[in-house]
Amino acid sequence: METDKCVDVLNSLIEINNDRVEGYETAAKETDDQSLKSLFAGLKSTSESILAELRSEVGRLHGDVEEGTRTTGKFFRVWMDVKAALTGGDRHAILSSCEYGEDNALEVYQHVLEEHNSDLTPEELTMVRSQYEKLHADHDRVKALRDAA
Repeated sequence: METDKCVDVLNSLIEINNDRVEGYETAAKETDDQSLKSLFAGLKSTSESILAELRSEVGRLHGDVEEGTRTTGKFFRVWMDVKAALTGGDRHAILSSCEYGEDNALEVYQHVLEEHNSDLTPEELTMVRSQYEKLHADHDRVKALRDAA
């Protein structure tokens, strides 16, 4: 296992979780709906917890921790859609946009688990699988709320 490759893989997960934190922080500021504020705070909290684990592991490997976000591409458009939906107050549209963002986060994790599992130690793989399960639970929560809206 190459340490630089491992750090790169972990940093890709840091980046997507940075996106989630920033996105849900922004979404919470944009809505007056207290139930959505609570939902967004919980989703943000999941990623903050995950980020602590990932940053600790990258630090243990003496790597540079990614501090940025993916401000281009699909995830950026998701948050613009969320902001537009919040402005219109359409709960179903808001939750649909959030679910799309959650889908993107899960895709990044699936890609790491399928294509980069040999770049991680067994302990790191266990950590990443656990994080994937937490994100999957968040996804399912958003989807259920969307379906009920």
